[in-house]
Amino acid sequence: MGETPGSLARGHSGLSDLVYEMAGSDAHAHMFSVLGAEGWGRRTAGEFATEVTALAKGLVAAGVAEGDRVLLVSGAHHDWVRFAYAVWSVRAVLVPLPEVATAERVAQVVRQVHPAAAVVQGERQYRTAVALQREMPDLGRVWRLEEGLPDVVSLGTYMDASAVRFRRDEVVSEDAAVVLFPMSTVSRRMRGVVLSHGALLTAAADLVDRMWPRLSGLAPGRASAVLDLPLSELPGLASLVACVVGRVRVGVVAPGRLRSELERFRPTVLVCRPGLFERIHGSERESAHSTDWDSVGTFNAAMDAAVQFDQSPKKGAWQRLSRSMYDWSFSKVRDQVGGRVHLAVCWGGGLSERLDSYFSGVGVPVMQVFGVAETAGVFTANAPGERRPGTVGQAMPGREVWVSREGELYVRGGAVFSGYWADGEGSRAAFREGWLATGMLAEVDEAGFVRVRGRVRPQASVAEVPGRFVPRGPVPALEGVVESEPEAVRAPDAVPSVEAPAVVAELAPAPMGSGERTRGGTGEFAAVRDGDRSRDAELVAEFEARLRAHPLISQVLVIVEGRPFASALVTLVRDQLEYWRLVNGRPLSMAPEEIAGDRDLLREVQGLVYEANRSVPRHLAVRSFHVLAEEFTVQSGLVRPTGELRREAVLRAFSEEIDGLYRVRRE
Repeated sequence: MGETPGSLARGHSGLSDLVYEMAGSDAHAHMFSVLGAEGWGRRTAGEFATEVTALAKGLVAAGVAEGDRVLLVSGAHHDWVRFAYAVWSVRAVLVPLPEVATAERVAQVVRQVHPAAAVVQGERQYRTAVALQREMPDLGRVWRLEEGLPDVVSLGTYMDASAVRFRRDEVVSEDAAVVLFPMSTVSRRMRGVVLSHGALLTAAADLVDRMWPRLSGLAPGRASAVLDLPLSELPGLASLVACVVGRVRVGVVAPGRLRSELERFRPTVLVCRPGLFERIHGSERESAHSTDWDSVGTFNAAMDAAVQFDQSPKKGAWQRLSRSMYDWSFSKVRDQVGGRVHLAVCWGGGLSERLDSYFSGVGVPVMQVFGVAETAGVFTANAPGERRPGTVGQAMPGREVWVSREGELYVRGGAVFSGYWADGEGSRAAFREGWLATGMLAEVDEAGFVRVRGRVRPQASVAEVPGRFVPRGPVPALEGVVESEPEAVRAPDAVPSVEAPAVVAELAPAPMGSGERTRGGTGEFAAVRDGDRSRDAELVAEFEARLRAHPLISQVLVIVEGRPFASALVTLVRDQLEYWRLVNGRPLSMAPEEIAGDRDLLREVQGLVYEANRSVPRHLAVRSFHVLAEEFTVQSGLVRPTGELRREAVLRAFSEEIDGLYRVRRE
């Protein structure tokens, strides 16, 4: 293969070395694209290196030492990129969290990793980090990202750049670069995945080398990509590092914004998840169906021609002619991804064989790839000339894959994580006789091509009831699927059970005493003081506001009066629901109602309820809730023009769902 960008990257110890090397050899080469008010602008390697150095000097002046952790709570944008490279330049460790992380999640991560400094986006998260400074003396500086990063830069204004260079020269490949906390639930025990500089560089270099037969066909300076993958998750981080390694100019947008930016950015390298292809195909199909039957027939014939062309081992004259008949249709598809895509790298393995072949057949060569946080990047990938549609390809060089009898995919060799942060036992348990457990179900065919089937779901110890699960004993929700809660956030004496889409958590009765509610023989509250009723209403309102503060939750209605215990109706923000679907790899075809009943999402909401229950007396603690995909609206008569819920109207409209929450408990 000769000397490739991947092979050159393997000679470096640190992630930031590539930035400074490019700035030294070709300072005017465009390295990044930045989205501003007037569209996309470009940053040269020299400009980017200058920005990184200025931030790095500020971190040194702020007292960030080698090996210190630096927390970054932020959305995906250029400031994230330059701050990350500044952290790596001073031999510190980046701890990234997404902008949508809850205050509880931020607090848990801070208490685990003890960062020396933090840059935080979001008022609530910022207040949380500042408050933790009293508890965590190691947390010296907390900066607000919305105010920009000039305060960080100003600290190092008069510092010589050699202070940064000396730090960068001391970086070795084994140094920790990142501690990733994969997004799952907000209040369960989280494990930080520690990735070294060497592991990230090796995984990125291997991916670039595998794609090089196609990348090398682009003229120097023509390779460009735009990312909407969360940079605090492995696909986004690994893609960013691979673009830098492969000399691919990269722009970053918030998750869900990729399709709207493709026409303006016009990338030559498309990095995405399967959902993008599913949406484009779906819009083309709907357009055909909304016209007439002839359009439907033409669309189906064009799709068949593209699939057959891609899957034909030899592209003979007949196949080329058949495909050319529909090129006018295919050009519309190519235009939807910017019109210049030379290579498409698709993360996750969820693209069907037919859609994989369809897009490759229309002229957008798709290479599906797969990796998990513990492998520091891609460990299986298709390659130009060695591709099988519908699969995530074969193992990368130096790696082996194996599927256990239970169907779980294991990998050995190549770049892997350094372990879980402060969890030696968990780190050792991740391996089985030298094989790393990926937590994914998969199949491997005779040629070594891997098909990912989903996540491993350990069997819960439950007694099945039609339509619901009831734990046999006092165990955390979904035993065997979710790890137990930390003591700091577990509801007292919680005995949860789950009904999709309702979650029920039974709490031990509160001890009766002065000022407490007492139960009558019917199980309902028989006596309530007027003062208590007023105070309870205030506490319920605070409880509802606390849940609504989470980006995923739109509205909350807590039901107390006339019921044996408190329950709640919860609605979700539609845009955030789509973001959750994207981050958690759910298919585009999944309806909002299905997402609202997803076990992982229910666990996430349940964690929020557990945490909020700490702020109210036991008799007001919510023991069950029902998640609704659709929000209450003014048009439905459930919301006043002021935005306040019409509580009685909601109770009447959803009386069946509410009654169902209490039936679960009785059964």
